[in-house]
Amino acid sequence: MKEKDPEVHPAHAGIRSIRHGIFANLFLALVKGLVGFWGHSFALIADAIESTADVFTSLIVWIGLKSAAKPPDEDHPYGHGRAEPLAGIVVALSLVAAAIFIGIESVRLIQTPHQPPATYTLIILVLVIVIKEAMFRYVEKTANDIGSTAVKGDAWHHRSDAITSLTAAIGITIALIGGEGYESADDWAALIAAAFIVYNAWHIFEPAFHEVMDKAPPQYLVEEVKALARQVPGVQDVEKCFIRKSGFEFFVDIHVVVDGNLTVTEGHKIGHDVKDYIMQHKPLIYNVLTHIEPAELLKG
Repeated sequence: MKEKDPEVHPAHAGIRSIRHGIFANLFLALVKGLVGFWGHSFALIADAIESTADVFTSLIVWIGLKSAAKPPDEDHPYGHGRAEPLAGIVVALSLVAAAIFIGIESVRLIQTPHQPPATYTLIILVLVIVIKEAMFRYVEKTANDIGSTAVKGDAWHHRSDAITSLTAAIGITIALIGGEGYESADDWAALIAAAFIVYNAWHIFEPAFHEVMDKAPPQYLVEEVKALARQVPGVQDVEKCFIRKSGFEFFVDIHVVVDGNLTVTEGHKIGHDVKDYIMQHKPLIYNVLTHIEPAELLKG
């Protein structure tokens, strides 16, 4: 089994994007929290709470990525890739917890008379929306490049923040335009934002959970691997092909059909040729287990 060079492992690109996101969230959480407190906007405070939660969940993703990048050892012969989707699941659950807290506080404030939010809170929200949407696009591109569900989850944290900021801006605008009697519009916006956060949490949880449960990858990948195997000299056909994803890499179990009159040594060589050829053309495939099937037996 080949080993990944730790210096070029795809996890490092994800870690770099996570690090940038942590610094951005720390800055925005501080700004939103202070402006929300002074400007009497719970929607903005809710936004700050989510950004603070994002810092901790990003640290979890960071730990998951560093674990996933470790090579196989005696206790983990298939590597540590599962740490990556597990981190994604933790991220999703933490989002739900933050949404529940925001929802409870929103309902409480809707029932409690309070001052309307200050006008300058809108300026901060516009700035936040621009920064968080830019962070989402940057981190999502990284996630797609390295095939990481945990990093994609972190990207959706940024998109979730942009959405909550947008709903907060709408709520504050309604409160300011409506005047007396509309003070709770800001709190209703926070409640709506909580619902968006739960939706995004499911968006993160589902693929990570499926990966932990060894859900089959897209069919096109299976067909591509089969096509590569059929190009190897001596392979007559492919009977079965199973692929599972673990972290950043894929593991393949493939049954290839060969002439049943070949010697064991010849069949063994074809099996290794199939493995080498597939891994050469598909770098994200970490290992290939090849089973040789005699054509005559299958025909019988």
